[in-house]
Amino acid sequence: MIAVVTVSHGSDDVLQPFLASVAAASRHPLTIVVVDNKPEGSSARNIAADFGASYVTDVNRGYGHGINLGVASLRDAADWILVCNPDLVLEPGSIDWLRGCGESDSQIGAVGPRILNADGTTYASARSLPSIRTGIGHALFANVWKSNPWTRRYLHVSAADPHQRDAGWLSGACLLIRGSVFEQLSGFDESYFMYFEDVDLGYRMHKAGYRSVYEPGAAVTHTGAHSTQTESARMLKAHHESANRFLARKYHGHLLWPLRKVLAAGLAVRSRFQQRH
Repeated sequence: MIAVVTVSHGSDDVLQPFLASVAAASRHPLTIVVVDNKPEGSSARNIAADFGASYVTDVNRGYGHGINLGVASLRDAADWILVCNPDLVLEPGSIDWLRGCGESDSQIGAVGPRILNADGTTYASARSLPSIRTGIGHALFANVWKSNPWTRRYLHVSAADPHQRDAGWLSGACLLIRGSVFEQLSGFDESYFMYFEDVDLGYRMHKAGYRSVYEPGAAVTHTGAHSTQTESARMLKAHHESANRFLARKYHGHLLWPLRKVLAAGLAVRSRFQQRH
């Protein structure tokens, strides 16, 4: 069984086209769950019912919490779980393509599609796991030196055509996770309100011996982060706090304290720069 779980946060305008695209993304029956963490005045319940999806209400405790709640609501254990934002349109057959890739190797824990921006460009959705070195370099130079080697290494920027490859982590905007792996890892770490819950999941998956695979043969289009457009400053702050939290946990030894302080300072500088531009 394949379960599709999405979290709606005032997403009425995009939820219907998303669910319509889900229906055409697989030849097999799908179990769909819509978690609504902003139900006041929302039509998400009715939209979900129109597409035969289950509807679950939630208080807004973050994206990871919403996904975990949706998975917990499933009556039967899922072989695969498609975690995705509602502001996506899935290409026909894309879920089956992702599943085929995942089932080619029992050590594949998650598979991510090629995510296209609304203008047709490819979003860097399959990245290397951040390290202290790449974290500091990316934080300090990403805004002033676009082609710096640390950002290129982190984003896995390449001039080559997209091809199937292993990644450190896959964007939580859309990824297919093996159900048994999701259960083994207890889902997303809910201490991340937003951002880096997918990085953390990829890191824990790697530590447990599973692969994260980028499969660009399956594609989805990201129509826009509508739910965060009016809260960009708050979301930017949350992004940098989550980045700092992840790297502080990954590199928690006393001897690395000076590097963690430099990283925190770099992220603070980058946050202030981005808020002014």
